[in-house]
Amino acid sequence: MIHLPELIADLGLILAAAGITTLVFKRIRQPLVLGYILAGMLVGPHFSFIPTVTDQKSITIWAEIGVIFLLFSLGLEFSFKKLVKVGGTASVTAIVEVVFMLLAGYVAGQAMGWSTMDSIFLGGILSVSSTTIIIRAFEELGVKHKKFAGLVFGVLIVEDLVAILLLVLLSTLALSQQAAGTEMLISILKLGFFLVLWFLGGIFLVPSFLRATRKLMNDETMLVVSLALCLIMVLLAVKVGFSPALGAFIMGSILAETTQAEKIEHLTKSVKDLFAAIFFVSVGMMIDPKILIDYALPIVVVTLVTISGKFISSSLGALLSGQPLKTSIQTGMSLAQIGEFSFIIATLGVSLKVTSDFLYPIAVAASAITTFTTPYLIKVSEPFYNFLNRVLPKRWTAAISRYSTGTEGITRLSDWKILLRAYAFNTIIHSVLSVAIIFASARYLQPFVTKNILSGLNGNILSVVLALMLLAPFLWALAIRRIQKNAYSHLWLNKKYTRGPLVALEVFRVLLAVFFVGFLMYEFFSTWVAALIALALTVLVIVIFQRRLQAFYDKLESRFLHNLHARDNEKNKPEILPWDMHLAEMVVPSASPMLGKTLVELSIREKFGINIALIERGNSMIPTPGKDVQLFPADKLSVIGTDEQLAVFQKFLENESAGDAEFPKSDMTLQKVVINSQSPVYGHSIRNAGIREKASALVVGVERGDQRILNPQSDFIFDNGDIVWVVGNSKKIREVL
Repeated sequence: MIHLPELIADLGLILAAAGITTLVFKRIRQPLVLGYILAGMLVGPHFSFIPTVTDQKSITIWAEIGVIFLLFSLGLEFSFKKLVKVGGTASVTAIVEVVFMLLAGYVAGQAMGWSTMDSIFLGGILSVSSTTIIIRAFEELGVKHKKFAGLVFGVLIVEDLVAILLLVLLSTLALSQQAAGTEMLISILKLGFFLVLWFLGGIFLVPSFLRATRKLMNDETMLVVSLALCLIMVLLAVKVGFSPALGAFIMGSILAETTQAEKIEHLTKSVKDLFAAIFFVSVGMMIDPKILIDYALPIVVVTLVTISGKFISSSLGALLSGQPLKTSIQTGMSLAQIGEFSFIIATLGVSLKVTSDFLYPIAVAASAITTFTTPYLIKVSEPFYNFLNRVLPKRWTAAISRYSTGTEGITRLSDWKILLRAYAFNTIIHSVLSVAIIFASARYLQPFVTKNILSGLNGNILSVVLALMLLAPFLWALAIRRIQKNAYSHLWLNKKYTRGPLVALEVFRVLLAVFFVGFLMYEFFSTWVAALIALALTVLVIVIFQRRLQAFYDKLESRFLHNLHARDNEKNKPEILPWDMHLAEMVVPSASPMLGKTLVELSIREKFGINIALIERGNSMIPTPGKDVQLFPADKLSVIGTDEQLAVFQKFLENESAGDAEFPKSDMTLQKVVINSQSPVYGHSIRNAGIREKASALVVGVERGDQRILNPQSDFIFDNGDIVWVVGNSKKIREVL
């Protein structure tokens, strides 16, 4: 008899349970994540009346793979450039919310008598909202076009990065079992170093590789290559002491900057869905229903802390960032839930064995409850704002309005801010690259050279020469390259106050570059004399060959910037920044009443008060379309207007149609009608009879004696005995003819 491995049997059981619950939850219009968790509870070890999973260790491995691909998918939707574009508003809102919820979770845990580690992990679990649940709720409620939705998406992007940071910090804290400030600082600096290094290296290498192999890539090859890149970054992350999830997230965010991002996201979606389902089922398997009953009160407390805390902190953060009261209230009520990252943080506590058994199921139960409440909170957010606007003192609402209006104008940067920000970016980027090259040369290049090429002192000299060739362009950019010439010139002309600080900045740059060269020499030479001689020669070479270094560096920078902006350049969308409205994207459906009509015929601006800024049609773009441009199915419209104007336009665009939306296709038939002197249309022309308008029908043929007329003209007059062939609504044709 053939033996079936337990892993395959368990996988079949998991997918069968997940498939059944998915169908049920689809039917009752509930999030699939809850269905997966329920399936995990049913096939887990706590229910004995149905078959259960036998090899939980293997399922744990599958779940870890699920986390990797789930984070890879989130990275594809993340993009570091999106993080830069969300601006200060989303960043302030997210930071206020995360800090507040970390403290709220910790205080709630301590108040319930939990341990310090349980309380800290509870704060981390509550600090991150659910991207999947919010996107689904926005789509169902039709509010993705509203102004607050853009702010919510920006907050979610910042939260994704904060969640990655929390994974690193909580891992460090759990392993050290104490809040050691030095270790936490080292972890943060280490994370920042590798994030910058991986982002720079990834953007420089990965898009170039995909572009060079584009002609060789079909769907199968692209899928394999994408997953391979993901797992390679996972290996690198584990190698330097980070979690596999971090590596997957970083590679996803790098691929999100490429021109192939949408295709990769589409190809990997099925893989992500499969393993994510296994992960969420494994989440459910770890829940003991008895714990849920025993800890019913803590579940209620955690749920209330989540909803109230996130509403208060997100609304407060949005207000502080300068948003109006309405947008702040809607943002706060949209973010009042926990989701995917919370499960991963809870799983981290379990895997490291630093949290109690009850914390995990409590977190999952609170997530399930807040998942149900999210759509209702979003729906009542506007009525709740109207209520607050009525009951709050007028001087409060007036003060909030003045503050919101005042912060909108704070956009100008001084020359000092421009220059210091540019110098900071220049210093951080090239310092990271220099340190990476020095350590890589000392740990990998020098041993390879001395073992395979030259040994002893000659091997060290050759290694130093090779390392300096790699370092030289970045040292030149760090120490000599001109940055923000206009701002620098403006400041230099103010002789009385600014030349001293500017000279100090330049001296600091040169000394930092000299330090890196000295550090490299010290890594390779045992005596200070040799190191100083090599240092002097290096500085001399950099000064002599600075023009060639500049040319080489410009090529590197040009390649990096080309890769970084390739996706945006391909889309070629104009940058539009309206001051009192916002931009929303809508798709023209196949049943829209606007199809085939020109913009001047539709009079969209006159009827709805909005403007169409861009039409995306396949691979072509039509910016600021003219009055004679027609609309076709699947056109993507970039529309500018207020929330109310966009809502009315979207309703007309999507819900109305040229015909009856409820009209059954089976009623559209070809019928034969005989005209007599009593017929309502007798003696009338086809045009005057109004058959098309009254019966939604079309006359396709007429038989008059031996004569047959196909597609008669609209001025054809019906006579007694005519046999008319009509296509249309069978019920209405009888009434009209």
